[in-house]
Amino acid sequence: MGPEIAVPLGAFLCAIILAIGVPLARAYSRRLDAESKNPRLPTEITSRLERMEQAIDSVALEVERISEGQRFTTKLLSEGRNAAESRQIAPTSAPAQDRST
Repeated sequence: MGPEIAVPLGAFLCAIILAIGVPLARAYSRRLDAESKNPRLPTEITSRLERMEQAIDSVALEVERISEGQRFTTKLLSEGRNAAESRQIAPTSAPAQDRST
């Protein structure tokens, strides 16, 4: 095989390899880039995060119940204080007796 056949054959093969290889390399690099932006978490971590989310939700619910109870107690105490103030009889001054007799 002489150089008059090897050079065009090499150029043709190089063009084919570039035509197929460049898009494949780009696709592979895009895939690696996408995976680095959205890393996959192991199932252990995912299940642990789900349990933590459920625990935080239950704690938030309990805190809401406590605050509701505190509001109710505060309301009862303020109503009781207002009722006690309205029940008190204001002291009246006794009529002045005439001591001149």
